[in-house]
Amino acid sequence: MNEPDLFGHAEPLPRNAAPDDDADAPLAARMRPRTLDDFVGQEHLLAPGRALRELIEKDEIGSVLLWGPPGTGKTTLARIIAQRTASTFVPFSAVTEGVARVREIIAEARTRRQASGRRTILFCDEIHRFNKAQQDAFLPHVEAGVVSLIGATTENPSFEVIGALLSRSRVFVLQPLGDEDIETILRRALADAVRGLGAQSIEIDDDALSTIARESDGDARRGLTALETAATLASDGHIDARIAREALQLRFAHHDKGGDQHYDMLSAYHKSLRGSDPQAAVYWMARMIEGGADPRTLFRRALAMAAEDIGLADPNALQMAVAARQAFDVLGPPEGYLPLAEMTIYLATAPKSNASYMALAEALRAARDTPAAPVPLHIRNAPTPLMKQLGHGAGYRYAHDFEGSYASQEYLPDALRGRTFYSPGSMGFEARIAERMAWWEARKREDAGEPRGTATGEDGTE
Repeated sequence: MNEPDLFGHAEPLPRNAAPDDDADAPLAARMRPRTLDDFVGQEHLLAPGRALRELIEKDEIGSVLLWGPPGTGKTTLARIIAQRTASTFVPFSAVTEGVARVREIIAEARTRRQASGRRTILFCDEIHRFNKAQQDAFLPHVEAGVVSLIGATTENPSFEVIGALLSRSRVFVLQPLGDEDIETILRRALADAVRGLGAQSIEIDDDALSTIARESDGDARRGLTALETAATLASDGHIDARIAREALQLRFAHHDKGGDQHYDMLSAYHKSLRGSDPQAAVYWMARMIEGGADPRTLFRRALAMAAEDIGLADPNALQMAVAARQAFDVLGPPEGYLPLAEMTIYLATAPKSNASYMALAEALRAARDTPAAPVPLHIRNAPTPLMKQLGHGAGYRYAHDFEGSYASQEYLPDALRGRTFYSPGSMGFEARIAERMAWWEARKREDAGEPRGTATGEDGTE
């Protein structure tokens, strides 16, 4: 039996001891790997020669943050690190415990180090649940080496962990496990007669096993839980595809409404629209809907995309986005998803141009650079006799008095004369705009005394 130390915390377990030998513990807990060699997946971190494995084997782990989705082995890896580095492992949950408990752990760790020289690994699960002030409680003790902090989070630590703590920790990103990894874990559980289901002589069809692995979505805990449920449902000890699906029940889409994954999916949606891929755009739209995202979030992104990435290449795009948004408000879900899908397909297949976006950015820069540039006199307003005497409006040429309703004259301040902000693209409606602007430029050159077709504009066009 593993005895607790002076402070009530169990010392690291021997290599051959199971941390979860309790027969009543869930299968996922009983099958928790005990060594690096038992650990499945995350080869990019734990394969021989990889960074995290090297740090563990050299006992130079320091403080780390493990960032990844549920069921990828964050807690297990923290336990293995404590075992391999001969440290006392003290788990701590940001959900159920607070700063007062942190102080107790720190006091115990300090006394432990003075009495025996033994180090303490403080494992903070869901560290993102701590606010910034609470995270500050770790900082001085991490700096002083009283504890090594291993924080686990499903959220992006760039946003959820204070900068001072982030700069003192190595961040390792865990990826969802592959289907083959999950199958390996499930087969081990079926074969292990001590911790797993081996003593029950469970038989499982290959298609049932692959179904559980595939629909676990990279989460080993979900896969083992489904397998344990399936074993309970299989009265004759045989798990087929029907029982596997029944054990899995409803498979929820992975989506968190305010977290990093939400914004990753929203980015994928926008970039699929911009990249003219209607298949991917509709898929990411559906993923967010299935995951419970507010469709208005998609409409807001689509409205911005219509102006930023389509612009005048298709002036109807923005109108389509506005109309679809209004239609959703009238219909509500699920009928309101139809105009959302129609809008998504329209925007993805529309001609693209960011010329308006670039024009805005360039014009804003020019406005900041020339904040006092005066309005040319000939286009100033002249509502009073005095202003007319001062030359306001003098020489203004009324466009409709000229051919094509175009009068050649300067509208920019002198400091910006000849500056180009908007250059139309070659796609869709902007091709017609480009022709129109070329005609205006030719008229302007004629009025300046240059023969048509002999001068070259600033943009290099004839």
